[in-house]
Amino acid sequence: MNRSLSVCGQAALNTRIVGGQVAPDGSWPWQVSLQTSGSHFCGGSLINSQWVLTAAHCFQTTDQSGLSVNLGRQTLQGSNPNAVSQTVTQIIIHPNYNSKTNDNDICLLRLSSPVTFTSYISPVCLAASDSTFYSGVNSWVTGWGNTGEGVSLPFPQNLMEVEVPVVGNRQCNCDNGVGTITDNMICAGLSAGGKDSCQGDSGGPMVIKQNGRWIQAGVVSFGEGCARPNFPGVYARVSHSTLTSTS
Repeated sequence: MNRSLSVCGQAALNTRIVGGQVAPDGSWPWQVSLQTSGSHFCGGSLINSQWVLTAAHCFQTTDQSGLSVNLGRQTLQGSNPNAVSQTVTQIIIHPNYNSKTNDNDICLLRLSSPVTFTSYISPVCLAASDSTFYSGVNSWVTGWGNTGEGVSLPFPQNLMEVEVPVVGNRQCNCDNGVGTITDNMICAGLSAGGKDSCQGDSGGPMVIKQNGRWIQAGVVSFGEGCARPNFPGVYARVSHSTLTSTS
């Protein structure tokens, strides 16, 4: 599919370098909210005009009835003048997704029609298959998920952002339990805890800025609770996914 490489990874309204708080309007223009019957259940990212990347575990079925993809939103409640809602015509779950181990936790959604790019709606770049993200590199995770274990976002449920360093897979395996982290995963978090993705952020993007463009390195997948010390969050590694490289 067309990656829209000439425009991907540009966030004209994002001039900030701090995190762990409400994201200003338009900071993350690829962020989407997946909803059923008007209720948010997972995040996702726009990767070109007609495809959204999310997590396989967000979908128990490939039935797209009642599913909407909401783009250009800042809040889940109240007015969103820059928002667009789309239905979905196809759900493609990674053929090697393993729901028991969370391996290959990646899914693609085909929008019913192409979206028009604006300052508030534009695609992220996907990490190339040979990408390496070193331990300690700062990444950003965004979403409308809980702000703590069992703590939901207060009205009007603003999009949140947090900056967390990449944790090497060897260390992440030690932290989460040897054998739980595969090459198809990438981890990020603080050893002291306190910053992390959480329930409701699933499927959303983990991005890293490289050469002036935002590159998606991971998809929010799983973790032991939220922001616990020595339990980095775990993300599906975009660069290892044949689903995104061949679709």
